[in-house]
Amino acid sequence: MTRPRAAIVVTGSELVRGERDDRNGPFLAAEAVRLGLEPERITIVGDRPEDLEQAFRQGFDADLCLVSGGLGPTHDDRTIELVARVAGRDLAVDEQLEREIEGVSRMIADRLGRPYADFTSGVRKQATIPEGAVSLGLAGTAPGVVLDANGCVVVVLPGPPRELRRLWPRALDTEPVRRVLERAPSRERIVLRFFGTPESAVAEALAGAGGDGDGVEATICAREFEIHVDLVVEPGAEERAAALADSLREALGRYLFSEDERTVAEIVLDLCRARGLTLATAESCTGGMVAARLTSVPGSSDVFLGSVVAYANAVKASELGVAQEVLERHGAVSAETAAAMARGVRARLGADVGVAVTGVAGPEGGTEERPVGLVFAHAVGPDGAEARRTELPGDREMIRGRATAAALHLVRRLLTRSRHGDV
Repeated sequence: MTRPRAAIVVTGSELVRGERDDRNGPFLAAEAVRLGLEPERITIVGDRPEDLEQAFRQGFDADLCLVSGGLGPTHDDRTIELVARVAGRDLAVDEQLEREIEGVSRMIADRLGRPYADFTSGVRKQATIPEGAVSLGLAGTAPGVVLDANGCVVVVLPGPPRELRRLWPRALDTEPVRRVLERAPSRERIVLRFFGTPESAVAEALAGAGGDGDGVEATICAREFEIHVDLVVEPGAEERAAALADSLREALGRYLFSEDERTVAEIVLDLCRARGLTLATAESCTGGMVAARLTSVPGSSDVFLGSVVAYANAVKASELGVAQEVLERHGAVSAETAAAMARGVRARLGADVGVAVTGVAGPEGGTEERPVGLVFAHAVGPDGAEARRTELPGDREMIRGRATAAALHLVRRLLTRSRHGDV
């Protein structure tokens, strides 16, 4: 089955230079898969005209070309001009769009105490779009457009991720994009999320079950010690995909923690919410990252009470009540200190569940007894406690990220054990 192909072009010299991470390419690729398209490539290109033109010419070979960035009022915002050139279209000012941008720009000028005359040339530039293009309206002052360009439908969206995502649903509602999507039959997607088993074991189990192919595409991705398996299923291959998923469940069921798209933070919050429990964190080496993961979930305030970041031993003692004897006898990085921190934050903040993490994130500070990567986590709740000692590989950033994930999974394990027995 031939599916419409999607090419993604992400523009911005700051991305090419490594000054900023690309968040738009992965989002648009995931959306393409969700919509039944075949994403064939993500191209990240700088702002030089010749590079942009080449990237657009390659992208226009696809059925749908998704472009982000380069829609601002400055000299290096060249996306619209070069999209028009590659499509063989003239440029024209959209008067309605110009009025909309002017309204926003006048408010910005008033707020900054600057004359509107400083904005006029930029307003006109941003209101200039290829002839025949459909305006998607504004997100900020940057417009999005959709253009049917000689067999390729081009969607041009702003570079800031929040603005891009605001205009993306409007693009899907346009007639040219709907026409492409009508040629993309829906396909099923099965997700299996594992924790506590290596990627190689999952790959071996998948191969033992027959592997992918015959209408099932399987991908395995390791993320902070979680192993994500996605099965993308073409029409007619549903039975084989179900058998493949059942084989993975049978082989690796003890490590399976989710069959949906929720993050472990969302799962922990849902588990607490279902039992009417509140949660607090005490963090040393992660420096608040566990709390950040939890509070990144909308609505977390009905469960999450707060966090104590206790980096220094003096703070562990004064704010969490960790006994000086524990610190002197066992050290800050120990199972005993992690347990005392978890009990302390639970009492200090009046939470039902407390979780603590302490470790050596590196690159310095490790010893033979406590090497870089050694992490202790402890979770305590109404029905008992769970503890975990682990040695995590990687640099400082990776260790802290993996320690954060380990702490959240420890809470998940505590709460699911309380409901269903040890898992």
